[in-house]
Amino acid sequence: MIALPGEMLAAPLTDLLEVFGTALPPEVDPGELVRVGAHWAEEVHAAGRDAVTELTWAWGGPAAAQAIASAERAVADVLAAADRGTALSGIVLDATITVVTGAAELDRLVDSFLTLVRQSGPAAGLPHGQLALLTAAIDHLAGGLEVLSRVTGTLAGLTEQAGALLPAPAPDLASGPGDDRGSVTLDDSRTLRTFGEQAGGVEIVLPDGSVSRAPNETAATAVRHALAQQGTPYVWGGTTPGAGLDCSALTQYAYAQAGVELPRLAQEQNVGAQVDPATALPGDLVVWDGHVAMVVGNGMMVEAGDPVAVSPIRTTNGGMAFHGVYRPTGS
Repeated sequence: MIALPGEMLAAPLTDLLEVFGTALPPEVDPGELVRVGAHWAEEVHAAGRDAVTELTWAWGGPAAAQAIASAERAVADVLAAADRGTALSGIVLDATITVVTGAAELDRLVDSFLTLVRQSGPAAGLPHGQLALLTAAIDHLAGGLEVLSRVTGTLAGLTEQAGALLPAPAPDLASGPGDDRGSVTLDDSRTLRTFGEQAGGVEIVLPDGSVSRAPNETAATAVRHALAQQGTPYVWGGTTPGAGLDCSALTQYAYAQAGVELPRLAQEQNVGAQVDPATALPGDLVVWDGHVAMVVGNGMMVEAGDPVAVSPIRTTNGGMAFHGVYRPTGS
């Protein structure tokens, strides 16, 4: 029987220990930076919540409601991120303890076997001594593999927990079969809401800070001028920007700034190409028998209420007949 050195018999255990790394805990808690980030997020949430409260008191109207709703969503997202950070820091700490504990157990197994080798003395060179050491090495290796199995199982569970805390990925906006860019739905309250704008187009920044895309520069210019009239009082028959406008004067003025002449009366502004409401884009006119509004994107339109303001797209307006959605630019 060939004599095997004790170090060779211990090699499988020492290899496992190298995989785990040091049995000493790290000098810096790996979860500390995560906890610090979560704490900062909580402070941002508190400041944001106070700011939204002040904004609610200081600003009113449909446009304000949209902006405040967006701010509240952003503040809620910050708090959710802080909660996720706190939970993740706990998972990181558990994973660190699991690995360090496993490494310590393997270290003890290696020391235990090498102690047996030293205690065997001259017998280690004899057949019966070699057999005893081989048996002990197999037992110690089995113990090491049990540690490895337990640690990897625990880490897999912690990884699953961490994955569950991550926010859902943003939807893929790449065009292709089944994508709903530019699609809209009509809910039970008959409110038309756009879920996205067409690819490309001309970018428009809306009052709530979101971005929509008009099909061309003419439509984008009209939208920007209509939005610039927010806060203008409603005056029946009014045609003075900044002083008093009615619904059709608002859209007529906005498109005039873009080089397009529209009829004066609301029901006569059903000009250009009629489009399916499901494909409404910024600059399109939503026309009733006695009222008109302009789509600005992201499910919103601007209209001369009292005052001029942004509101969700709809197809009803009191008892007026709905004529449809029209694109004055034709494309």
